[in-house]
Amino acid sequence: MAAPVSVLIADDQRLFAEALEAILSTDVRVRVVARAADGRSAIDLAREHRPDVVLMDIAMPVLDGIEATRTIRTELPGTRVVVLSGSAATQDVARARGAGAAGYVTKDQIADDLLRAILDAAAA
Repeated sequence: MAAPVSVLIADDQRLFAEALEAILSTDVRVRVVARAADGRSAIDLAREHRPDVVLMDIAMPVLDGIEATRTIRTELPGTRVVVLSGSAATQDVARARGAGAAGYVTKDQIADDLLRAILDAAAA
């Protein structure tokens, strides 16, 4: 069996991040290594843990998810970023892709879609 995909969750909504971690922890193919509540912390924790995938919210305090994605992709080219946002706006998807995101998932998608996005990003 392959090692689980290591995941960093970056979302400023604590309850959502905790629920997301609980959902992901039910799948043996994924291991959550840390949670960040803002973009700056996401970068710092990504440097520390070097996760396979970062689940990144766009709208966060201190530093937004787009700039955090850009920095992580520049500094840690082996780490993939999947943007997880409440917005399905075309311009947000384009900004995320432009920053180097490997995927874009809206928060209203079901857990199976999110899990597939994580696994696909890690395999890319």
